[in-house]
Amino acid sequence: MPSTPRSGNPAKQAQLQQTAKQQREAKRQEKLAEYQRQLKKRQRGKLVWWIVGGTAILAVAAIVVASLVTAPRSYTAGSEGVEIEGVETFELESDHVDGVVEYEQNPPAGGPHNSAWLSCGVYTEPQPNENAVHSLEHGAVWITYDPAVVQGADLDALRALAPRTYAIVSPYEGLDTPIAVSAWEHQLKVDSVDDPRIAQFIEEYWQGGTAPELGASCTGIEGPGKI
Repeated sequence: MPSTPRSGNPAKQAQLQQTAKQQREAKRQEKLAEYQRQLKKRQRGKLVWWIVGGTAILAVAAIVVASLVTAPRSYTAGSEGVEIEGVETFELESDHVDGVVEYEQNPPAGGPHNSAWLSCGVYTEPQPNENAVHSLEHGAVWITYDPAVVQGADLDALRALAPRTYAIVSPYEGLDTPIAVSAWEHQLKVDSVDDPRIAQFIEEYWQGGTAPELGASCTGIEGPGKI
């Protein structure tokens, strides 16, 4: 530490001592101020990282929640004979034919069909009846909807109800109801995606029911608009 200058005059000496003390205090205050600036800088840095980290965690959590909300439902294969209100049942042929077929149901729930089956999956465009019906013969369910009515969040929710495999989701022109769910020889028509009977129908007839070729492949030709 530098020594305080000395003077033979007591008053001058006291002034010099006071000046040295002020200098030491000024340096101390300067160091303290610098320390406080560095401390605030580190605190701001930590705050930024907390914000960035928190935002990242929230983003990941949002993705996980969204994936759980929109993930396909899990169902148990096989029919247990549960009666569901509103389900229509038919007795239909399963011949392989060429050309266009005039079906009794709209959309069809079975009947004569093309020898090529439609690959299961989600489609943004209408699919040929004759190919989709062949997929029903293999135990798939076909979820169809009126694209003028079912859109946006409702469409996302409807797609999320589909099983991971052996399911077709596609728009269907000319439906007399917003949503129709079909399995071989069985069909349910509902007005809303929130209707719990959709999941009940799939649970009952997905990979079950009266499908003639239950368990046969659901990977075939791909129609237009497959996601």
